[in-house]
Amino acid sequence: MNFYSKYKIKRLPGSIETHEVFLDKLAQIEEENLGITEKKLEVPLAEKVPYILLVIFLLVALTFFSKVFFFQIIGGKKLYTAAENNKGSALLIIPERGVIYDINFEKLVSNSPAFDFVCDRRRFLMSSEEISNEIDDIAEVLAMSSEYIKQKIIDSGSTEILVSENISHENLLVLETKMNDFSGCKIQQNTERNYFSGAVFSQVLGYTGRINKDEYSSSSGYAINDYIGKTGLERYYETYLRGTPGQKKEVKTASGIEQGTEILSEPEPGYNLVLNIDAGLQERIYNALGKSLENVGAKKGAAVAMDPKTGAVLALVSYPSYDNNLFSGGISQEDYDNLQNDVNQPLFNRAIQGQYPTGSTIKPFEAAAALQEKLISPTKQINDPGYILVPNQYDPSIVYRYGGVAPHGWVDMKKALAVSSNIYFYTIGGGYEDQKGLGPTKIKEYLSLFGWNEKTGIDLPSEFSGLIPDPDWKKRVKGEGWWDGDTYNLSIGQSDLQTTPLQVASAYCAIANGGTLYKPQIVNKIISGSPGSSQLVKQFSPEVIRSNFIDPENLEIVREGMRDGVVQPYGLSTYLNDLPFSVAAKTGTAEIGYKDRFNVWSAVFAPYEDPQIVLVMTVERVNGLGAVTLPVAKEVLNWYFAEK
Repeated sequence: MNFYSKYKIKRLPGSIETHEVFLDKLAQIEEENLGITEKKLEVPLAEKVPYILLVIFLLVALTFFSKVFFFQIIGGKKLYTAAENNKGSALLIIPERGVIYDINFEKLVSNSPAFDFVCDRRRFLMSSEEISNEIDDIAEVLAMSSEYIKQKIIDSGSTEILVSENISHENLLVLETKMNDFSGCKIQQNTERNYFSGAVFSQVLGYTGRINKDEYSSSSGYAINDYIGKTGLERYYETYLRGTPGQKKEVKTASGIEQGTEILSEPEPGYNLVLNIDAGLQERIYNALGKSLENVGAKKGAAVAMDPKTGAVLALVSYPSYDNNLFSGGISQEDYDNLQNDVNQPLFNRAIQGQYPTGSTIKPFEAAAALQEKLISPTKQINDPGYILVPNQYDPSIVYRYGGVAPHGWVDMKKALAVSSNIYFYTIGGGYEDQKGLGPTKIKEYLSLFGWNEKTGIDLPSEFSGLIPDPDWKKRVKGEGWWDGDTYNLSIGQSDLQTTPLQVASAYCAIANGGTLYKPQIVNKIISGSPGSSQLVKQFSPEVIRSNFIDPENLEIVREGMRDGVVQPYGLSTYLNDLPFSVAAKTGTAEIGYKDRFNVWSAVFAPYEDPQIVLVMTVERVNGLGAVTLPVAKEVLNWYFAEK
């Protein structure tokens, strides 16, 4: 028996439900005409009509409440910000933007005064001959078209219109004499950023630009003609560099004539950044890398220098780069198109966004993983005849050949690192004959521990997270199975592996310092005031991502193998052996699918006994296997320690 049946109201025979009777004025009149006023005229409604009315009511109510929810919850913040900006943008006093220094307090960016011509949109919404003539006069002084100004008035989403920015000195003088004729308009002071190092630092500092509609609607405390950080540190530390706007009130007569300005609150300048980067080191790397690229006919490369004891970024270079001063005053369309259409992509930050296979620079991490998993003794020797032959598991008559650059004979782990034996690392990576290998799962596990499968967390926007392929990834993305050849290729830094120079440098810091992976940090501290009389706002301490994931004795073997690559006569990095301090190094060459074209790498740390710097470089599409990055490393390290 249904639980609710006992509560049901039973209908008596012959009774009429409420919805079955419909009496109206017309029905009554009809009754009188027919002489049946003593009788009832029953007009039954269809059963579904009340339900239809209920559904319509619910839909209307749902629509109403969904709009309320959208305006209050989803779009509330944006609408509130827009309302606040419209209410107060004309009253904002733009603050002085913070300055950026290198570690030695060398100024990298400063501010200079700039002037904009701003008008109240409401003044020009009416259509009259007087207003049209005023627009024509403004256009004539600023050497602009009247139609362009009118379109700006139509398109503006704010009460203020930025008619012209960074007005020239000549136009400024003319405007000042005519301001009484342009009611509702004013000359407003702003600041323009000056970047002292141009292309050398542009990928680190980034640039500021005029705030756009989306930024304006989602950021409170900005005027329509304001600047905001667009890329690099300018964007990442916008809230610190920006400062706090002041407020002013324009006093007018009843007829709208301005009588002066009342300052309600003074603006507070932005805080200053002090970087870990050494400007001299940054410039030395940028110029040396550019020269080496030119010598071999290459065009693109990147370099990262870090302090392995703290994770501090000492230099970060992407080559070629661009002059960020082009953006500070408002870049022309021609200049912007030239940058965008440049095949060498100068706007692209290769150090944190480049996606590269590492080649043999993967081998120290693979060696550390094999030792940690106790797969092989560091003294066990493996014969390197220059290739291995692997039969197809389904058809043994099919044999695959995986080669190295040259045969190296019998090698143990340290010598395999020094000579960069592909055969040794095929064997410990994928397994061969009686030697068990790590396999793709373990390789990915350990590379992830070294940070190759996640963003490093550096204080720059738009960092690439890296990619370590495995069987699940290949099945999901390519719809293919994983083969032994995939493991062998991954073992020597090929396959679909993608890393950034920053990830590689960060991982090598963990080898250099004995097993601690630090978060890379560009900004050392944030201060208020000038260096001589500053107050500390925020100090960035070294931040450990993970540690003790590789035993120190295993990392020491890897370090010794890298050192042998420099000091032993069979090493590939002996070019660095005549430096007046001890160096450990590993080189790498990655195939990129073009005949006789390779990406080349070098990873170096020094001094070997007490590492103070890790330097990683990569160059794209080098013709042949000639040395490109080692000469740069030699010049840079020699200069760096001579300066210290």
